[in-house]
Amino acid sequence: MKINLGKTDNLIQPEDIEKPVNLGDVVNFFWRWRKTIAMVCVAAGVLSVIISSPLITKPKYKATHIFYPTTNNSISNALLTELNQRQKDPLEFGEEEEAEKALQVLQSSELISRLVRNFNLLKHYGIDPKKESQPQTALSYKIEENINFARTRYLSIKIEVLDEDPQMAANIANGIAALYDTVKTEIQKQIADPALSIVERALKEKQNKLQGLKDQLRGLGEKGVTNYEEQSRALAEEIYKAQAMGQAGRVTDLMEQQKTLVSHGGDFIALNELIQQEAIKESDLIAQYEKRLVDVKENMSHKFTVSAASKPEIKAWPKRTFLLLMTLLTTFAAISVLLLLYEVLYLKRKTAVAA
Repeated sequence: MKINLGKTDNLIQPEDIEKPVNLGDVVNFFWRWRKTIAMVCVAAGVLSVIISSPLITKPKYKATHIFYPTTNNSISNALLTELNQRQKDPLEFGEEEEAEKALQVLQSSELISRLVRNFNLLKHYGIDPKKESQPQTALSYKIEENINFARTRYLSIKIEVLDEDPQMAANIANGIAALYDTVKTEIQKQIADPALSIVERALKEKQNKLQGLKDQLRGLGEKGVTNYEEQSRALAEEIYKAQAMGQAGRVTDLMEQQKTLVSHGGDFIALNELIQQEAIKESDLIAQYEKRLVDVKENMSHKFTVSAASKPEIKAWPKRTFLLLMTLLTTFAAISVLLLLYEVLYLKRKTAVAA
């Protein structure tokens, strides 16, 4: 396209350089170049419309999934702990800390790699590992371009997916939300599984120790010591009665029984107290074991879904009207600057020739 720059007589003159610039000068400048500016802007607008047409640029659709992360990290603490002892309500929406943690899980390599496998994103984005020298890098660029995670002003998490296939966009957004639950559960079970093993081992050791104490107490029972306090009281009464009745032989037998009882009485009392203490510890370990078992075997969602992604009906990109306006404004500014530079350079050349 040939641009007509107009007659040079209409350009800025040397004598005008000393004059202050006013609105009339600006209007005059654009009036002088009105045809050139209009032709360039129209050409740029037509080119923008052509480039942004579906024949050249494939439209993309945006699907959005919004959820709130939960505050519960342990199912047992959330459900099997008394209300007055719970630190957080399991039905409470997560706040800033939970939202930041949720973003870390969503951006984790484990979640992204599963997303790539589940939806075969290499094939979907047209990346051939045999032809591409760096297929994983190309895939990363595509994921960054089309998938976005953000925290909203209300502390919820927004998953946005752009795709040429509207149904695929919705599937990927909902798939990411589902993977968030799975990956976070697996991360927590990296600790829950060893914790269960530790508590289970401690419980078995405590049960073995308790059984050993009970065996010792049973041995004392075989020696005749079954209840030290009651037996001591009963023997004392029998000895007193035998002495009162003058039954010397019976008194001797009872005194021997009392010696046996006294010799093992201390062990009996100590074992009884120790068994009671160990039984309390065993009860605590059983409660811990039951909680850890729930954490390992049971699953609970880590999110409250506010809005699941649905198939979008209106394209999100490119915005042809917005793109056209931006193109026209940018072209108008650029051609105006170029024309101004042209006039200034022309003035310098004309001044140099006159000198």
